Amino acid sequence: MAEAGVPDPIRDARLLLRSVLDIPAEDLHEALRTEGTQDEHAAYQVAVARRAGREPLSHITGSRLFWGRTFQVNRHVLDPRPETETLIAEALHRGPFRRVLDLGTGSGCLLITLLAEWPEAEGTGVDISAEALKVAQANADTLSVAPRASFHQGSWVEGVSGPYDLIVSNPPYLRTEELAEVSPEVRNHEPTGALVSGPEGLEAYRVIAETAGEVLAPGGMLILEIGATQSEQVSAILANAGWSIRALIPDLDQRPRVIVARL
Repeated sequence: MAEAGVPDPIRDARLLLRSVLDIPAEDLHEALRTEGTQDEHAAYQVAVARRAGREPLSHITGSRLFWGRTFQVNRHVLDPRPETETLIAEALHRGPFRRVLDLGTGSGCLLITLLAEWPEAEGTGVDISAEALKVAQANADTLSVAPRASFHQGSWVEGVSGPYDLIVSNPPYLRTEELAEVSPEVRNHEPTGALVSGPEGLEAYRVIAETAGEVLAPGGMLILEIGATQSEQVSAILANAGWSIRALIPDLDQRPRVIVARL
């Protein structure tokens, strides 16, 4: 895997072995001292080859950890990123909210996490991809929030009935030209439509700014993830659409990552 340019091949090799053997971290040392079965060897070699081909680790194992919970992921949804937990932290700080709308829900990690943290809340996840919604529904089932979560196929707020007290979104925000610059794991294995938002990387924010207010309850809140260099541009888009910017929250690397706004 090192020859293929995998950033941390030793770490990934260990994680793949744990996945193949279905064992916790504390059992790995003992597993390394045992022979293993022929089937286990074969499965491990297949997993290593896939990773050497720069397939994301999460796609091989089928899951990704986010806010302490394990989410199913595949090629139809974005991998939940650590920086997206900044949005969760800010929403929890300002909540609880009773009705939550997640625009571009993907794996459902935003909506499902908030519903799991707020037992009295209910919400809706919207995505244009039917395949992504299958993943989100499976995660809602596994993480025991399905009775309070609904999923709708559509483009942003199209076909959505409000009002919602909180609207959250991690929309696509790469510029078209940036796609060639990201890692092969992202460029070749994650859905382009969930990554790229036009030549400026801002088209999704323009749509959300113009339409989200239609389904927002009076006094409701909008919380958006943004690209690390987009705070001024997205703030201007929201302000021009009548939104009041209430906060700009940095991620753990101190890059502007989340915008909080109200109408």
